[in-house]
Amino acid sequence: MILFILCCAGTYVSAQHSFNLTNATRLKNNQDTLQRLSDATFNATNDSERLTANSQFIKTLVTALKTPSSFSFDFDSLKRITITKSADNALRIFTWYIKNDDGSYRFFGTIQMATKDGKLKMYPLIDDTNNIKDVNQITGNKNWYGARYYQVIPVITNGRQPYYVLIGWKGNNAKTSKKVIDILSFDKADQPVFGKAIFDGPKGSKPQSRIVFEYNKLNSMTLTLDKSVNMIVFDHLAPFTPEMEGNFEYYASDLSFDAYRIVGGRLKLVENVEMKNDPNANDEFYGDPADKKNKVPPKL
Repeated sequence: MILFILCCAGTYVSAQHSFNLTNATRLKNNQDTLQRLSDATFNATNDSERLTANSQFIKTLVTALKTPSSFSFDFDSLKRITITKSADNALRIFTWYIKNDDGSYRFFGTIQMATKDGKLKMYPLIDDTNNIKDVNQITGNKNWYGARYYQVIPVITNGRQPYYVLIGWKGNNAKTSKKVIDILSFDKADQPVFGKAIFDGPKGSKPQSRIVFEYNKLNSMTLTLDKSVNMIVFDHLAPFTPEMEGNFEYYASDLSFDAYRIVGGRLKLVENVEMKNDPNANDEFYGDPADKKNKVPPKL
């Protein structure tokens, strides 16, 4: 049912560049309904109730996004939905999650495009994490490595079509949390592609297509584009003791920082970055969003 509803969003709809009163009113009404359905999903007491409410949420969101000029509507009342618009104003990504009874997470989302001819195009995002055995696998929007993205960074190299660095919180289970750095690009058929072998680690290592961090659920982890150093900066994670290496339930920050610097269109690992800026109050938001009611990270 959810797959069918989201796939309906992958159609083109006409868009105007300015709101008219009717569309603005319609979108405001849609937003009120979406807020109510989001609350119902969050407050549901079991998986079945959550999925039912979330299905209704998806139907209403698709209806709203088909409204002309919806790309310009902020939907800023939806506190449990993260909406990230790229700095080049080419797209925005809606992502959210539901937490299952067993402590795991399922992610949902859609990419909304703004095209040159004034039309809107949307791609549903179908979480297929359970079937992705290799985190370096290149995927599409219908076998998405789900996450709740809070930063979208466009990268242009030699004047070519940009790709986008996506930074997000992935949750995981009752014991560990995950964060991810992924890459979004578009193929010749204009279809979204996730993952790209452009992450360069230590000398001699094989390039990676996406980066996944896993750590103890009771801890938080900084992962953000830091404009003061112009790099994607993150906590270096390490086990509590050497004997716990490889068991991510016992991983946390060792108070040092590493980073990825974009060089020639690739992301180069920089180890032991010296950070002089004060900690960001939003760093802990993605420790577990369920514990941070109505608190939204800044949008790029």
